[in-house]
Amino acid sequence: MILEMKVPSPGESITEVEIATWLVEDGDYVEKDQAIAEVDSDKATLELPAEVSGTITLKAEEGDAVAVGAVVCLIDTSAEKPEGSSVPKEDKKEEATQPTPASQAVENKTYATGTASPAAKKILSEKGIDATLVKGSGKDGRVTKDDAIKAVPSMGTPTGGNRGSSRSKMSMLRRKVAERLVEAKNTTAMLTTFNEVDMQTIFDLRKEYKETFKAKHGVSLGFMSFFTLAVVRALNMYPAVNSMIDGKEMISYDFADISIAVSGPKGLMVPVIRNAENLSFRGVESEVKRLALRARDGQITVDEMTGGTFTITNGGVFGSMLSTPIINPPQSAILGMHNIIERPVAIDGKVEIRPIMYVALSYDHRIIDGKESVGFLVAVKEAIENPVELLMNNDVKKALEL
Repeated sequence: MILEMKVPSPGESITEVEIATWLVEDGDYVEKDQAIAEVDSDKATLELPAEVSGTITLKAEEGDAVAVGAVVCLIDTSAEKPEGSSVPKEDKKEEATQPTPASQAVENKTYATGTASPAAKKILSEKGIDATLVKGSGKDGRVTKDDAIKAVPSMGTPTGGNRGSSRSKMSMLRRKVAERLVEAKNTTAMLTTFNEVDMQTIFDLRKEYKETFKAKHGVSLGFMSFFTLAVVRALNMYPAVNSMIDGKEMISYDFADISIAVSGPKGLMVPVIRNAENLSFRGVESEVKRLALRARDGQITVDEMTGGTFTITNGGVFGSMLSTPIINPPQSAILGMHNIIERPVAIDGKVEIRPIMYVALSYDHRIIDGKESVGFLVAVKEAIENPVELLMNNDVKKALEL
């Protein structure tokens, strides 16, 4: 029996996908539920599992865009499983890249030194000039000693260094991200406001309670829960920041679906923490860990990345000191966290060393005024610097569920 495998719908509004990588080769025997391909949509990269066991015949090439519901391969279920296994695709690729003696000889010949007299070679070597770049005046174009003496290194001419380049097709996900970034820059009146946050109180709280918190809840007490709950509080104070434009109308939300930017194997992904206003510190940390692991393992779904009313991105994990994060459309604002550096600051008229983080809020000035954007960021700063009162209702253990 021959089974036609068709492209399943990865999510609403997605009409086509791209074959990113075939994980098997034409004629291979595959087991049921074995991952046979990775497919890119404009929102995520997903694995395509074999529906049955049998011998596979591929009907699409890597890089092909195929419609949802189209046949991408055939599986012959009547084929018997071979006793030996075929060479994995990766190994075959590796073997193919190993140069043969003949190709190695051609390569060596390509990079061989140009024809030059021994004296000329010595002079050119001292000057750091590649002999192949010097036009010889001797017989058959031979570079003479006089040619070498007159040769002058050109500041704009390479002298033997590696100047290779490569070209590869961008994945559908990366192309969509690029389109959305350009759309955000071209269709929003984006501005960024900055502030700095003293992280000392959070450092002290984490130092005192992180071990107990992790032992009881199985997750670490990180910075993301503090910032998420601080954002939820600020969104309640400044609802325009929790809004977006739809044509000539402005849609405001009475809930906070917080998108968090995480790094996955296929690049940046932005899963959503739903109804963050209803979550505790434990709830936020558990959800952040769950989504980050799913993104890392390539299991994140389109639904988990759809929606969101506000985004938090943390460039600090990569060492960023300050940046202007770009809005995640159709949202109207994004908060950028950065690395924490000990800096001298004035405290009650005295200079002290404190752990300081710069924070940035990029916002769409079409619906968010300067007063609201600055007020929002100040509200986040206040909550981070005074979390016991503003985020924990003056009861740390209750807030952390200890």
